[in-house]
Amino acid sequence: MKRSERLVDMTKYLMERPHDLIPLPFFAKRYGAAKSSISEDLAILKHTLASNQDGILETVAGAAGGVRYIPFWGKKHAQKYLNELASRIEDPDRILAGGFVYLSDIIGNPQDLDKIGKLIATRYAYSNIDIVMTIETKGIALAQAVARYLNVPFIIARKRSKVTEGATVSVNYISSSLDRVSKMELPTRVLKENSNVLLIDDYMMAGGTLTGMQQLVKEFNGNIAGICVLCEADFDDVKLIEGHLSLVKIKKIDDKRKVIMAEPGSLIAHTDFGNF
Repeated sequence: MKRSERLVDMTKYLMERPHDLIPLPFFAKRYGAAKSSISEDLAILKHTLASNQDGILETVAGAAGGVRYIPFWGKKHAQKYLNELASRIEDPDRILAGGFVYLSDIIGNPQDLDKIGKLIATRYAYSNIDIVMTIETKGIALAQAVARYLNVPFIIARKRSKVTEGATVSVNYISSSLDRVSKMELPTRVLKENSNVLLIDDYMMAGGTLTGMQQLVKEFNGNIAGICVLCEADFDDVKLIEGHLSLVKIKKIDDKRKVIMAEPGSLIAHTDFGNF
């Protein structure tokens, strides 16, 4: 196999298995090439990914070592995308009753999901995440996108359990409207004790739903490794949760004047991009 062919296949193989450590002898056997040639190939790939700010190629020395691809977006790319996303969200046609914003077109767009998933995975690339958790239904696609780039499972807390999920653990929480108590449930088999959990949601007002997810994780003796939302209603003074990050902050919604003011959220400021 020519080097150009090896590079294409190697890139595809690594990107399909983010965070997996692949032994160098595997590639040598796969391509019928010397380890020295494989090392040269990986050096080219590492340089290209770094130049394009599109990921990190890590090499681990030793008998148990190898190489792994870490999905990682550069700060320049991230800032540009979030500026564009905030601008799109400022469309007055997105205004919904109750201080909510229409986001289904973004959550349903594969390209947006890919970028959002990679951006959140960049922030938590080295946080030892074991599992990504969300609540039905809007957050499911977001959680799946993030889990794909972190290469970990994702789980869904449901408002009503299903027979196919077996026994469940449930908690009561105050809904985002702060005027009623709701319930969410999680199957007992999906979350192991001491798991590091990343909570994901699409839209946060006061943070009641995320508080419920926190309580549910505690019932399993899990650890909250991070909390991230697509959009945060920054104009809401009542906050039930702290330490969360957002991709976009909604600064103001004026239903009468049909005005939405949005800006990039706190995610970039709390991400170590290194030389990216």
